[in-house]
Amino acid sequence: MGKPTGFLEFTRELPAKKPVQERLQHYHEFVNRFSDEKLNQQSARCMNCGVPFCHSGCPLGNVIPEFNDAVYKKDWQDAYDILSSTNNFPEFTGRICPAPCESACVLGINQPPVAIEEIEKHIIEIAFDKGFVKARKPNLRSGKKVAVIGSGPAGLAAAAQLNYAGHQVTVYERDDAPGGLLRYGIPDFKLEKWVIDRRIRLMEEEGVVFICNANVGVNVSINDLLRENHAIVLSGGSTIPRDLNIPGRDLKGVYFAMQFLKQQNKRNAGRDPFANASIESNIFPEELIAAGKNVVVIGGGDTGSDCVGTSNRHGAATVTQFELLPKPPEGRTAYMPWPTYPMTLKTSSSHEEGANRKWAVATKAFLGDDQGRLRALQIVDLEWKTGDDGRASQFTEVPGSVREIPCELALLAMGFLHPQREGVLAELDVELDERGNVKASEKAYQTNIQKVFTAGDMRRGQSLVVWAISEGRECARKVDEFLNGGSSTLESRDINLLTTL
Repeated sequence: MGKPTGFLEFTRELPAKKPVQERLQHYHEFVNRFSDEKLNQQSARCMNCGVPFCHSGCPLGNVIPEFNDAVYKKDWQDAYDILSSTNNFPEFTGRICPAPCESACVLGINQPPVAIEEIEKHIIEIAFDKGFVKARKPNLRSGKKVAVIGSGPAGLAAAAQLNYAGHQVTVYERDDAPGGLLRYGIPDFKLEKWVIDRRIRLMEEEGVVFICNANVGVNVSINDLLRENHAIVLSGGSTIPRDLNIPGRDLKGVYFAMQFLKQQNKRNAGRDPFANASIESNIFPEELIAAGKNVVVIGGGDTGSDCVGTSNRHGAATVTQFELLPKPPEGRTAYMPWPTYPMTLKTSSSHEEGANRKWAVATKAFLGDDQGRLRALQIVDLEWKTGDDGRASQFTEVPGSVREIPCELALLAMGFLHPQREGVLAELDVELDERGNVKASEKAYQTNIQKVFTAGDMRRGQSLVVWAISEGRECARKVDEFLNGGSSTLESRDINLLTTL
């Protein structure tokens, strides 16, 4: 414990952000770094609890009190070693994870929790600055080959761990660059793509092979991969968005959020936003621009927030965000006891930049003009009844509240249903669960096809980046056991022993 009285002396602080009007002019990250003094103070707030509930809050089991102590002592090598022993990509989670560890922080019982996510990001960036992050090549190669299909966080984590275990790993990505949702789903102002490229270069130095524009089941045969590899990991994500089938859905101006976000990310990268449009479900072969339009984002989650921030950068006339559920409370209630993850009101940096947020609103119809273009939404207010568990369970429409609001661009950001079935899943004829995800237990990660495993959103459904990394790591361990006849070289948290520095 770095400073026994730290939590009494210092309150929670976060790094300053660049002014709204400045950051709306570009797509770069806008959160500054802590000063050395502030970083020291924030790490000093960690109480090194007898039972650190932050461990249970983190799906990766990050050893949080220990790396906080190392940060307080300015032992950056030790802080990096501790953090990287459980998390392959802290530069990702430190930027875009919703930090369930902070919700479970013991200090959060009666004070603001420790700024764990920001400390994590500072550890990895300082480690890169100081040259601690180097390619770790396996001492020995097993002679076994593994194909990882999908290069999102789950696929990248599985590939990294299997490579550390000595297997030859090839990652197949259907888009033109690795990263999956990290690259083309998360806006650059939350995660600049040089961060991904830096990690991909390291993985390539370590021996992982990336093959892009390789849509398995379309232009790459899954039978060839089955024949050429000793195991396959399916980590393609949950990519089919939830639709809103109401009158006017076919009007020009109604699109899925990912169609909008992916186009902008490709523009930022200087790539053709319509590449692979014929084989990908989330590319719309038409320019989607919010400039000068009344934009309505339907869906109150992170994807909807990303649409808000992107629309404001386009120069939208107005940006409104709808949520079907009632407005959440600002703090924990009796139904959200510590250390559970609370469903409280979250205001993102995109909301701070400007958005008209509406709760308990349903869209009844999309209204068009004579040329088939969206001109307005017909909406209605909802009245919710709360169940015994404190959750909104039933709603009725508020009489007399039906009205129209102007809208020329509606973005559907209501979550994702399941992975795309056409292509590799159909060709494999792999078994699916009742939700349409690839069926595999959390204990084995193995599908009904013996040498085929699965991890991430493709297995568990839409979830967090930190869960995807955890799933990729655990799946890699099971694949390693399979390849080694039951024993795994990935049992230890610290894979440094398996590699040369």
